[in-house]
Amino acid sequence: MASFDLTQKYEFSSSAKRWSIIMILLGIATVAFGLMSGHADRTFANLLLNSYYMTGICVAGLFFIAVQFVANAGWSTSLIRVPSAFSTVLPWAGLILVAVVGSGLATGHLYQNWANPALTDHNSPEFSELIEGKSGYLNTPFFMIRIVGFLLVWSLFMRVLRKYSLNEDLVGGLLNYNKSIKISAIFLVVFGFSSAIFAFDVIMSLEAKWFSTMFAWYNFAALWVCGLATMALTIILLKEKGYFGWVNESQMHDLGKFIFAFSIFWTYVWFSQFLLIYYANLPEESVYFVERWTDHYFIWFCLNIAINFVAPVLILMSRDAKRNFKMMKIVTIVILCGHWLDYYLMIMPGTMGEKSGFGIIEIGTTVGFIGTFAYLMLSSLSKVPLVPKNHPFLNESLHHEI
Repeated sequence: MASFDLTQKYEFSSSAKRWSIIMILLGIATVAFGLMSGHADRTFANLLLNSYYMTGICVAGLFFIAVQFVANAGWSTSLIRVPSAFSTVLPWAGLILVAVVGSGLATGHLYQNWANPALTDHNSPEFSELIEGKSGYLNTPFFMIRIVGFLLVWSLFMRVLRKYSLNEDLVGGLLNYNKSIKISAIFLVVFGFSSAIFAFDVIMSLEAKWFSTMFAWYNFAALWVCGLATMALTIILLKEKGYFGWVNESQMHDLGKFIFAFSIFWTYVWFSQFLLIYYANLPEESVYFVERWTDHYFIWFCLNIAINFVAPVLILMSRDAKRNFKMMKIVTIVILCGHWLDYYLMIMPGTMGEKSGFGIIEIGTTVGFIGTFAYLMLSSLSKVPLVPKNHPFLNESLHHEI
């Protein structure tokens, strides 16, 4: 390990900045095109999809850090600054998500399945007794308070854990490490229930007459797999540029096992939700899958399972595959595309029906968010050393072999 520079810092090159900014500008241009070309509903649906996706990856980074502290894990110490950089993007991702949700509500392009005043007006032909019954919970002020509140609380935990990590670099000792364990334990409890409500609010309420108690676990599994895949892909790309030379095949193997395991968990929850609703055959429940079983979405419905379950399971089943950086790079890209499709199927039928599509708006908006995440994450990563030099488990991580 002596051959590695453990004081190494990431240099955010002008080339990386330029490409990130180009992608951001392309995304902005795409959104402007969508809004001005009569596709405002479709544009807002894509903004919601990508802002929710980016927020999920950021909070997955924070969740990863908290799990490592509570578990007293040592293997991940030398790569922990990558998920830490993810977590620092959370306030910005949350701000974008709040802006999208708020403007979508204000303009009537999102959440009209419950935010439409006619649905709770007894004199309106659109009156819905079911929506009226939920109006104490599903109303715009309380809805926005919950979303903003959760994002603020998560961001506060991120700030505290980040502060302790940087203080540890300066002073060493176990004081900041022990504080991090306590804060992480509290965060995991808070995140356990708040993430469920967050998923119910932002995504499930798009189809307010339908609900599933398994939806929160389903969303968490997708969020966690996406976060792990993004971490692995980021580390691999940085290694190709000469960084993280100390990250070895064993650590990539561990990340691969997490991705493999939680891809199976995601499939388990997806299938359990589908099977229970199919078996019960209740119209108020089965309508969710009937909408996704139509000719318009059926091919995407099938691809969703093929990409997010079949691909990672078949490719990552062997030990060698999880230790092969090139193979992991391919698999993580496939998984990230697959879960984008998963979110697409969660959002589009409830917002666009059969008027949705896949073209310039979808591609351009996604590219813009990738550029935004890359720019903010790499900027954060470049501000601190890549190794937490005084972490008590650093030596264990540097010599991790399985």
